[in-house]
Amino acid sequence: MAHGTTDQQATTDPGPVHDALYGDGITALRGAFDVGFVDAMRHDVEVAFADARGREGGAVGRGPNRWYVELHPEQLSGFVELVTHPWVDAACRAVLGDDYHFAEVGFDVPLPGAVDQPWHRDFPMPAATRDEHRLTSLAFNLTLVDTTADMGPFEIAVGTQWDDSPEFDHGMFPPKSHHGRYEGLAQRKMPQRGDVSVRSALTIHRGTQNHSQLSRPVLVLGADAADAEQLVEHSPRVTHGFWDALPQQVRDHLRCPVVDRLEPIVQKHTIEGLVMGAS
Repeated sequence: MAHGTTDQQATTDPGPVHDALYGDGITALRGAFDVGFVDAMRHDVEVAFADARGREGGAVGRGPNRWYVELHPEQLSGFVELVTHPWVDAACRAVLGDDYHFAEVGFDVPLPGAVDQPWHRDFPMPAATRDEHRLTSLAFNLTLVDTTADMGPFEIAVGTQWDDSPEFDHGMFPPKSHHGRYEGLAQRKMPQRGDVSVRSALTIHRGTQNHSQLSRPVLVLGADAADAEQLVEHSPRVTHGFWDALPQQVRDHLRCPVVDRLEPIVQKHTIEGLVMGAS
């Protein structure tokens, strides 16, 4: 499976990515991957989603008709291609440092009938961000479909990764008195197959209502700095055979147990406010 044919120098320049993530809190590379690569990843996700929904704890709700599933890396045929893409590596190094590691891989699926999520961030602000104005984690999103306006596109309030208030419920959910500001800053994203984005998970965002009859699956890849606080528990594992076949570049940035046999992941990252607060 091949990467897209984007200009190599542009994809590996750390300056623009760093500035965008410290500014708007999000940036993207169009056409990073071939459409065929993305379609193969969607097949893997559909297989994993069917399995996850068929067992207790396999998928966790993110609101009505909206699900999240965490994966083991080897459940994705294109995992190595994804994590070794020059732009992904450059973004991680620019913000997280050379010793970054991949902490999570999963997917989010807003189904038909998914409603607006409440404005939120994915976890409370770490001390390093609050005290040192430093980002210690990144979330990459690879859309698995061509997004249209009626499919419940992702909406993000740019520049809000630094927002900090004791009024935030659980450190993640701003009160309704703040919502007008976020609506004024909001940008709806319409990525197409092959595009990849990266954002600070602290930037205030939400999924919007899916008016279509189609699902909008999105692959999620999480990366942390070496000293990042472990605010969310993740469960990726790899088998000995998979680990042995990995390029050294991937091993250097993948810190997870190596096991004889994979066990299905019981999802732990429940965000109750997304289930209770969806409208």
